[in-house]
Amino acid sequence: MARAKSKAAYMISAVAEQYEIHPQTLRLYEREGLLTPSRSEGNTRLYTDEDLERLEVILKLTRELGVNLAGVEIILNMREKMEAMQRQIEEFIGTLNQELSQRAQRPHEASNSLMPVIQINSVGRNANPEPSKRNAESKRRVR
Repeated sequence: MARAKSKAAYMISAVAEQYEIHPQTLRLYEREGLLTPSRSEGNTRLYTDEDLERLEVILKLTRELGVNLAGVEIILNMREKMEAMQRQIEEFIGTLNQELSQRAQRPHEASNSLMPVIQINSVGRNANPEPSKRNAESKRRVR
């Protein structure tokens, strides 16, 4: 199923032959909303490389793992949501890193921020020993 990347679009007959499936199966996947190939001016289905990657996932799920089409739809939707969440996390981390580097350059402005910046002046010193006493007392009460 491996192939070289290109910007071409493939007709349904070529895709069906390449993946050893019937063209009706590809039409079924389209009806079920699993694939959405583009169309030519003559209304011919054209499958892009992204469509073929998605088809490979569908075929792996159905052929190798025995997942039915309803399950495939759920898995594909979950994958899309996870990818969107991953992009959001990466954007957040980028923004956070940018903010932290800007704050490192302007330490005198940290007191005006909405989110306090914690500065550790000494390592190994417990500033407030009381929490450990409270934890010990609460453990004794639970027993």
